[in-house]
This record gives sequence, structure tokens and C-alpha cells, in this order.
Amino acid sequence: MAGIPADLLFEGARLATMGGAGLGVVENGVLAVRAERIVYAGPRDGAPRFDAAERVDCNGRWITPGLVDCHTHLVFAGDRSEEFARRLAGESYAEIARSGGGIASTVRATRAADEAALLAAALPRLDALLAEGVTTVEVKSGYGLDEETERRQLRVARALAGQRAVTVRATYLGAHAVPADNTRAGYLDLVCDRMIPALAAEGLADAVDVFQEGIAFTGAECARVFTAARAAGLPVKSHAEQLSDTGGAALAARFGALSADHLEYCSNAGAAAMAQAGTVAVILPGAFLMLNEARKPPIAAFRAEGVPMAVATDLNPGSSPIASLRVSATLACVLFGMTVEEVWRGMTLHAARALGLQAEAGSLEAGKRADLALWSVDSLAQVVAQIGPSPLWARYHGGVRA
Repeated sequence: MAGIPADLLFEGARLATMGGAGLGVVENGVLAVRAERIVYAGPRDGAPRFDAAERVDCNGRWITPGLVDCHTHLVFAGDRSEEFARRLAGESYAEIARSGGGIASTVRATRAADEAALLAAALPRLDALLAEGVTTVEVKSGYGLDEETERRQLRVARALAGQRAVTVRATYLGAHAVPADNTRAGYLDLVCDRMIPALAAEGLADAVDVFQEGIAFTGAECARVFTAARAAGLPVKSHAEQLSDTGGAALAARFGALSADHLEYCSNAGAAAMAQAGTVAVILPGAFLMLNEARKPPIAAFRAEGVPMAVATDLNPGSSPIASLRVSATLACVLFGMTVEEVWRGMTLHAARALGLQAEAGSLEAGKRADLALWSVDSLAQVVAQIGPSPLWARYHGGVRA
């Protein structure tokens, strides 16, 4: 009797499906792929018979979903390493920003770079993520703060998927800072009345983000951006409660945000609002480390409320120049007390949800895209506990080895 046709069959694998409440471990598992989709992921015992065009003997290796980095700013120009030294000398992130550094510094460099230069600079950063098993990455704009450069950043974000085997979600972060060459009111008019509708119509943005903070935008201003995004059919996200409690998490939840990110100063009320809305808490320990912050995100409150927690790199030129999702997971464990299980779910299932991709990625389930990471480790804790060479054995995107 003929078996079920499959393009690819992984045998002798240990699966971490991310199903149920834990990692969904299957010790003696098989995984079948057909037409870029998973058709079976489960135990060998009781599995259907497959007629596979290609078979891969995993020899006891682990298969996890491809990792998802759900918060990056990896398309930019320029270098802000000198700000690291300034922070070591005692200046705060806010003080550097007010003196013309920070985001404004990267804006000047990014405006001066053409599309080819931005793409060439972004690819090595992306390659570093892919070498650690990332198959989906979010890329934000926000370093142009004008029509031309914001579009250029988003076009480059789209172009990355044509250069590498990776799924890219592009997020418009126009409300990142007020540019020096515009007024606050004039810039918000540009973002809300022109840019958001145009980018939605052009298909350049998958979501809209804001930076709600004392050095950035107020709650009322962010609410206006969210309203414009929802009117244009785009989901929203928020940089919230990174440096102070401005009510950003609750505001994001009120607009049904996919995620609220950073959250060091998130209140219990903010956590409860996120839980009710289903908004993912994206934990960004790289920025916490590099800014030498003291206030930690309320992990215990998120656990108590049942808020799903993702982990991401926040890869950017200033506050989190970290191109390693594995290191970000390690830091989330060491600095914030997250468990190995929590960060694994945070790099897969919950990270996919933070991008609205939970139907496509983040777990090993029939019907989902066959984005896979194969690891030469005895335990998945090794992937997080060891900083150094990546133990990745193979990476598949849409069922194709990349």
C-alpha cells in the first residue's frame, strides 16, 4: 500500500513542538513536509507511512520551530559606538538623545545612505541572526523620519527576503522621534494623515509601531497614531514603559496591539490590561544591559496574569547592538529570571504571535510553514546556556534547507 506523499521526512529526531503548556517534547519523533508545509510532527509510533522524496536521519538531534526575532531595527546606517563610552562615563540614554545623539544621530546617517548601502549594511546583521536558527524577523523603520527615507528603509526590509531565505515583517515606526526639521504637530500630521494610509496602500508596512516615552511621544499622540493605523487596516505595536511608566502598555492593550515591548516600568494594571487584550509582552534584555538600567520588567506579574512573553534582540545601532537571539535569551534568563522553557517559547510561539504570524510559524504543527531549526545538542538548555559558536546543524525555510 502506498504511503502518504512527502517532499521531506525527518526521522530519528527529538521534537520540541511548542504544543500545550510546555515545549511539547517528542523523544522519538518524525516530521514530514509537503509543499512547504508540515503535514505531520509527532511520535514515530502510530505515525502514518510516508513516501518521501528525501529522508533526513537526524540521529537524535533536536528539531525546533525556526526562531522568530520579533523586534529589530536592523536597517540603518552609521555607528554609535561612542555613545557606549559616553554612557560608561555617566551620561544617560535620555541625556545623549537630548544632545543630538541617539536616534537623531542614526537618522542623519540613514538619510545620507542610499538603498544599496542600507541593504549591504543590513545583510551581515541578518546573516548573524540566521546562523543561529532565525527564520522570521521583524524589521522596523524609524531612522528616516521623513517620507523618502522611511520608504527606503521599508523597501530594504522587503528586499532582505529576496536576498536570504527568511520571512520578513516590515513595521512602520514613524513615531520614533520628532525630527529636527519638522514641528511636532506637523510631523504627527505627516505620520497619521499621509504616511500611514500611503504605506498601507503600497503594501510596504505590515504593522505600525510607536515609542511612547518622555523623550518621544505622549499617550495622546500615540493614540492618534494607533487610530490612523487601525483605520488603514494595520495592526499596532508599542515601545512602552522602557524608561518610565507612561501608561503605554494599557494604551497598547486598548487598541488591541500585537505587542508592547521593553516594559521595564510596566505596572500591574498594565500587565492585566495586556492579558485581557491578548497583547504579547516582548522582553528586550539587550537594551536593559547596554543602558545599564536598574528597573526590570515585571516578569512575575506577566506570569501571574498569563501574559505571553516573547524575547527579541532589539538589534539597533545604539541601545542594543546585539545580533544574537540566543544571547538575548541567555540575558533574559540571567538578568530577569525567565526559565529556559519560557525563553524557548518566547523565541518561537509567542514571538510569532507578536507579529500576528501564529497561524504560520512558531510551532511544529500540521499546516504551518516548515520553518525548522535543527540542533546538535543533548539538551535545548545548551542553546541558551552557552554563549559562543552556534550549535545549529541545519536551518529550513519553507521546507528548503537554507
